[in-house]
Amino acid sequence: MTTSSGSRPARRQLHLNAFLWGVGQHEAAWRHPLTTESDVLNVAHYQNLGRIAERGKLDSLFFADALQVDSRIKHNSLFLLDPVTLLSAIAVATERIGLIGTASTTYSDPYTVARRFATLDHISGGRAGWNIVTGHQLEEAANFGLDAPPLHSERYARGAEFVDVALELWDSWEDDALRLDVESGLFADPDKIHTIDHEGEHFRIRGPLSSPRSLQGHPLLVQAGSSEAGKDFAARYAEAVFTAQYTLEQGQEFYRDLKARVVKAGRSADDLKVLPGFYPFIGDTEEEARALEQSFNDLKSTEFALKQLSVIVGVDLGEDSLDSPLPPLPSVEDFDGQKSRLQLVKDLAGDGKHTVREVLELLSGGRGHRTFVGTAEQVADEIELWFTEGAADGFNIMPPYLPGGLETFVDRVVPILQQRGLFRTDYTSTTLRGNYGLSEPVNRHVAIPSEATA
Repeated sequence: MTTSSGSRPARRQLHLNAFLWGVGQHEAAWRHPLTTESDVLNVAHYQNLGRIAERGKLDSLFFADALQVDSRIKHNSLFLLDPVTLLSAIAVATERIGLIGTASTTYSDPYTVARRFATLDHISGGRAGWNIVTGHQLEEAANFGLDAPPLHSERYARGAEFVDVALELWDSWEDDALRLDVESGLFADPDKIHTIDHEGEHFRIRGPLSSPRSLQGHPLLVQAGSSEAGKDFAARYAEAVFTAQYTLEQGQEFYRDLKARVVKAGRSADDLKVLPGFYPFIGDTEEEARALEQSFNDLKSTEFALKQLSVIVGVDLGEDSLDSPLPPLPSVEDFDGQKSRLQLVKDLAGDGKHTVREVLELLSGGRGHRTFVGTAEQVADEIELWFTEGAADGFNIMPPYLPGGLETFVDRVVPILQQRGLFRTDYTSTTLRGNYGLSEPVNRHVAIPSEATA
């Protein structure tokens, strides 16, 4: 098969995102001698991470978020800074790397979120992405005057309308509405700026947005839920999905399922990139990599890990339960927290075959994401396997410690992937959407000529 110009189509390319948390994904990273604990609040640290990722030609950076302080704060907290504000600081220190931040549809309003991400998109020259989440934690609800978070189905219903409104707001300025015509004195063409007059079940918003349309049309839409509702939501809206899949077979099943849903939703399968989490410890030898991992695990807090697992499964677990089988867990159907993460623990636990301590070891650091310990060559082999065997379009790289873990991946793994022709040697676009191989969305107020008149 050839393109219309007669040349062969470009080889499919990996997409790589850096998932950054403080000084590393490992819960004890802040205690390790390979990190500097005060960097958790150091903007220069995060700007440096952006430059490292950009040196490796990675597609994007990603910051998760939660709107609460919970009982795990004694040992760690990964949500100390607002991600969009932080990404704005990284934007001015970088040129090409994409900038993806999290914002909740449960505890935010569409106008404010749309404007925040539009602003980030303008500051960065079209490199912004929005990771769409629905809040499910009790502590979050309490911070917004609620006794409990909305039910799972209600959160997704609100989330869908929320995203619809944000898309309308981003389209409320046509591409050429901002004129800045000094001679005529025309700042903006009011005929090309539209109210949206949205009236729905959850929102009533007049519009237009107070920020013009951005260079890439609107920010890239990212989603991380893997429940049935989450996958349907992703099939309708998402352009990238961050997911936790522990084995190749699980990854292949999720990939096939989600791509089929995208097609069923009337989109091309290529319109959505599936990026499983990948949590690597990299050494010159396997033994060195295992020793590196153990040096971090030796600093873990059992109390922290138990509280984290308790949140995931909705069951209070104490230290007296460590050497007992994991107790019966709620059914996924009836669970109102993160359904996909509960299912992952059920799969790992093997119906009571593992003790709580063993489950904690399986979840250590990667929290159910693909964990890999080995040499740079072996890491590249594993990435290539998942990519070529239909389990991923790329990966959400989760360095256990920062900046060293990211530097090692960029300087030692990326060149191998480039040599194999799997990953770019330079950026192909100035926008995040362009580097993901996605076209700019057409503004709904622009008439698209029919085939008969084209």
